[in-house]
Formats: sequence, structure tokens, C-alpha cells
Amino acid sequence: MSRDQVIGALILIGSIIGIILYGWLVFFSPWILLVMELTGFIAVAGVLGILAWIGYTLATTPPPKPIEEIEKELEEELKKLETETAEESETEKEQSE
Repeated sequence: MSRDQVIGALILIGSIIGIILYGWLVFFSPWILLVMELTGFIAVAGVLGILAWIGYTLATTPPPKPIEEIEKELEEELKKLETETAEESETEKEQSE
């Protein structure tokens, strides 16, 4: 078995044990209220934590450049390349004569 297969098997076994343990805690243990409260809290905290992370990322990421600005930069680069190409052509003509 490869390393990935071993890790996958361990995750599978751990998940099945977790399901059985959680089922026992919810249906047969005297701590059912605590288990349900913790489950609800963890679920809500997880979703709100993900939303907070998304909000932080949106708040701290600089906005992209407008398309018009990118187009201007591309046009300027194209003009520079055309000028350089024209100068090289002239230099080659002068050298060949």
C-alpha cells in the first residue's frame, strides 16, 4: 500500500469510530445536552469563522486595476516594442549597406 492509501484508510477508520462515538454520546450518554450544545456551537462558530476569514481577505486585498488602465499600459508597451523594432530594422539596413 502507498502512503496515501494508508492515510486514507486511517481517516476512514477514524471517521467511523467518530460516528459511532458521537451516536453513543447523543443517544445513550447522560451528557446529551452538553454534546448538543457543543455541536451547535462548533457548527455556528465554524461557519462564522469562515465568513470572518472571507471578510478579512476582501478587506485587506487591494482592488484590481481598471481595464482602461491595463489597456493603456499594454498600448504603451506595444508602442515601445514597435519603436525598438523599427530602430533595429534601420540599424540592420545601415549595417548591410
